[in-house]
Amino acid sequence: MTAPSSFLLDASGIRKSFGATAVLRGADLRVAPGEIHALLGGNGAGKSTLIRIVSGSLRRDGGALHVRDDGPNPIAVVFQELALLPHLSVAENIYLPHLRRGLAPVRAARRREEARAALAQIDERLAREALDRPVAEIDLHQRQLIEIARALGSGARLLLLDEPTANLTFAESERLFAILRRLAGRGISTLIVSHRMKEIRAIADVCTILRDGRTVIDRRPLADLDDAAIVEAMGQKTAPRGTPAGAPDAARPAGTTVGIEGPHLSLALAPGTVLGLAGAPAGPGALIDALVGAAPGGDWRIALDGAEADLRSPARAVRLRIGYVSGDRAEKGLLTTLPILDNVVAATRVAARRWRVRGREAGVAEEALARLAIKAGSIDDSPLTLSGGTQQKLLLARWLEHPPRLLVLEEPTRGVDIGTKREIYALIRAMAANGTVVVWWSTEFPELVEICDRVVAFDLRGAVSGTIAGAQVDEVALARATGMAA
Repeated sequence: MTAPSSFLLDASGIRKSFGATAVLRGADLRVAPGEIHALLGGNGAGKSTLIRIVSGSLRRDGGALHVRDDGPNPIAVVFQELALLPHLSVAENIYLPHLRRGLAPVRAARRREEARAALAQIDERLAREALDRPVAEIDLHQRQLIEIARALGSGARLLLLDEPTANLTFAESERLFAILRRLAGRGISTLIVSHRMKEIRAIADVCTILRDGRTVIDRRPLADLDDAAIVEAMGQKTAPRGTPAGAPDAARPAGTTVGIEGPHLSLALAPGTVLGLAGAPAGPGALIDALVGAAPGGDWRIALDGAEADLRSPARAVRLRIGYVSGDRAEKGLLTTLPILDNVVAATRVAARRWRVRGREAGVAEEALARLAIKAGSIDDSPLTLSGGTQQKLLLARWLEHPPRLLVLEEPTRGVDIGTKREIYALIRAMAANGTVVVWWSTEFPELVEICDRVVAFDLRGAVSGTIAGAQVDEVALARATGMAA
């Protein structure tokens, strides 16, 4: 065991409350030089709060914290919700940690070269083509790379990465892991939060597990713990893999048939079908935009019960009972300036062209929260008081009162723990069993294999490369069809 004095990070007995809610109740976390350390725990366990305290962005209520100060930027952090400045260029965002006095003047050539070098470690093409573009013009997938590049280029001795691969392809994740291993060889440590156990086992040496704000597993080698032991330590239950919602021998429920016509693809989806989308963001993203009314007049045509749908806007899509849930909660999901109540009934209000609160809405919201086991102090609280996984369930809750004919899911389990994933899977299966057609994009191939009846695969350029159905849907087939390793 490494002596406490030699740790890069030594936090003990950390406590933090928000009002009457105690989030951290005595958490311990110690990270040694040159190790890749996994911080695990269910949604609401306190992981993100602990990271914010360690990084200095949040004040602790109690406990001791020591960070070895080996330079001006000893810690670099990438939060689950990205923190780039949209009006600045990619290069300016990456270079920000080097500035000592706000936005002090700095030689543009130096700023650009250091930013290019940091980003090129992960994505050479993005480094060549995007350095001078405003971040506002960059998609979420690329922003994740930029945020990680900023951390890598900061000169920190400890990197804190909260769900860093949530929007990365397998190949990009592997490049990131290779970089982290090289950094570990130079004594630079990484603390990584991820709910992807396969990924954690591929990269991390040891783990710390939080449960209800306390450390229940302290610096244990991952090789000493199987997945069942980790899930048990987190206070969750494993669940058996279910059959896909629309297994071939299942009776189809009543509902709407959804037609999708586009380049090299023609599909008629019967009620209750769960269609997966696999591949890098370009292809699935374009189809999703068409389905939810964000890209009218494009290459895709959508039909409901044989009639072409007038998807001129997202609001029109909602009124046609097309639901949408994104893993990018901050940008495409939560109404962060409104309380939980308004978030739950948002779809119903848009469909009815109504914005005022009505008396029965409180009861509707309370019922939806209870159905999805969403624990909130009050429906009048901000959704930002909820953990990331609970926020994701909140986005699903808004479609309970306004059941969709078509539900479009874009990485819906991003940043969600194992137990909450199972809850989301069960909810989606139930909605499909009631006739909802589900279109689900995920970069996690095991998820598509478990949930979907068939999968449309897109290649790395964004073009449809094939459709895989039934028993043929497996990780190897998806990897071959998309050009992405399983």
